Amino acid sequence: MKVALFEKPHHLNVCSMDIRRLEPGELLVKVETCGVCGTDVHIVEGTSRSSPPVVLGHEYAGTVADAAAPEHRSLIGTRVAVDPNISCGTCYYCRRGLVHLCKNLRALGVDINGGMAEFCIVPFAQAYALRADMPAELCAFVEPVSCAIHGIDRAAIRAGDTVVILGGGTIGLLMLQLARHAGAAMTVVVEPLAQKRALAASLGAHSVLDPGLGDPVDQLREQFPEGADVVLECVGRTSTMEQALRMARRGGTVEFFGVAPIGATIRLEPNMVYLRELNIVGSHVNPHTFDRAIAVLRSGMVRTDGFTVQRFPLDGVHDALRYQREGLTLKSVICPQGL
Repeated sequence: MKVALFEKPHHLNVCSMDIRRLEPGELLVKVETCGVCGTDVHIVEGTSRSSPPVVLGHEYAGTVADAAAPEHRSLIGTRVAVDPNISCGTCYYCRRGLVHLCKNLRALGVDINGGMAEFCIVPFAQAYALRADMPAELCAFVEPVSCAIHGIDRAAIRAGDTVVILGGGTIGLLMLQLARHAGAAMTVVVEPLAQKRALAASLGAHSVLDPGLGDPVDQLREQFPEGADVVLECVGRTSTMEQALRMARRGGTVEFFGVAPIGATIRLEPNMVYLRELNIVGSHVNPHTFDRAIAVLRSGMVRTDGFTVQRFPLDGVHDALRYQREGLTLKSVICPQGL
C-alpha cells in the first residue's frame, strides 16, 4: 500500500509499505479521508513530538475492510471514524478516569501508523461507526470536533457569557459554533484574514475583529470595557496567548487550546493573575467526546459546509501541508483512494 511516512524533521516521503497481519482485536480500515492538522505541520517541521518512523494522519475515517476477531467481522463494510488517542488503562491517571492525561498515551498518526495511507490498522476500541450517508469530508472533522468539545467543557461557558475566540481557522470556527450552543450570549472572533472573518460572521459571530487595524485588546475593550468572560486561544502563538490574558475580565477564564511549539514561553505577571483572579486552563485532546462529536456533526449543530476544503491525493501530501501551513485553505483533506 501507499503511505506518507515521516522519518525525521523535514523528511516526509510517499512510499510503499506492506500491510502486516492483523493481531487480535484489530481492524483493517480502508482510509477514505484524512484531514491535515496543524499538529501534522508541526511534526514535519520538528516543533511537535512524534515517534518516527511513522505514517502520519490522525483525523481520518474509512471503511472496515477486514477484522481479526470473528465477532468483529460483521463490521466489514461499515464506515468508521477513528479516535487516534490510545490510553494504557492502568496508570495513575487512567485509573482516575483522566485517560487523556495517561502517562503512556500513544496516538495513531503520531506514535503508531495513522491515516495518511491507503489502509490503516486500528484497534477495535478506537473505531466509531458512522452512518453510510455521512459526507466523506464531514467524517474527517469528527476528531477535531471531539477535541473542540473537550475545550468547551474545560472552558465552562455559562448562559449569557461573552466569549472571545482568537483565531478563525478550523478550530476557531468549530469553537465559535460550540460556544454559541453552550450558551454564549456574545461571541467575538479575532482573525487577520478577511475571508475567515466573513465566514465567522456567517456562522453567527456577533463581532469580528481585524488585528491589522490595531491592538485587538483595545478593540475588544471598546465593545466590552470589562473584558470577556471566556477567552479561547486557538492559534498557538505566544503573542496571541499573551493577548488572551489581557482580554479576560476580572475572574474570567483563559483557555490555551492552540498548540505552541515545544519550548515556547510567554510573559506572565503572577500578580495580575492573583489580583484579577484569572482562571487559566489548558485543553488536551478528546477524553470520551468522540460519540458527542459524531452527534453534533450529524445533527447539524456544527456546520462545515461553508469551510474552504482543498482535497489532495496521497501523492500531494506536501502540497496539502503547505496549503494548511500558509492558510491557503481552511482545511486540507487527503483522499488516499484518489480524488
